[in-house]
Amino acid sequence: MTPALIAPPDRLAYHDMQSATLPRPMTPTEVWNRIMATPLPGLRLAFRIRDAISARFGVARIGGFSGTSVGEVKPGDRLDFFLIEAVSDRQLVLTARDRHLDVMISTDVEDALVCITASVVTHNAFGKAYMIPVAPAHRLIVWLMLRRLRAPI
Repeated sequence: MTPALIAPPDRLAYHDMQSATLPRPMTPTEVWNRIMATPLPGLRLAFRIRDAISARFGVARIGGFSGTSVGEVKPGDRLDFFLIEAVSDRQLVLTARDRHLDVMISTDVEDALVCITASVVTHNAFGKAYMIPVAPAHRLIVWLMLRRLRAPI
């Protein structure tokens, strides 16, 4: 698996890669749908807090995840606040960009192994400050989501 990154590794302000063995092979879109089907407790509140603070610095509100299941998707479509950059039966690449930072999430699957890679480039002091609480929170959120994916279907 070769995950997509937002920039070369030496330019990243944040880089996290986590993987899990699934109960059966899935496409990246199926992984997305399964993760979105059961939102993590507290995630909606976390997004509300994020939006309230970030809006004061001119960052668009993102509202969090809708929980909506998707069918066929293509580059240019949106999954909640993410833009789909690339999609195949083995990889789903999502981005979110603003004047403070650029984020890329690459979900890669090979047989029953899934790997979620997040990479971020910051553009200014607010982007750097934003990542101080978000980096550990993101690692935990992905870990919890992957843990749930391991459960039998």
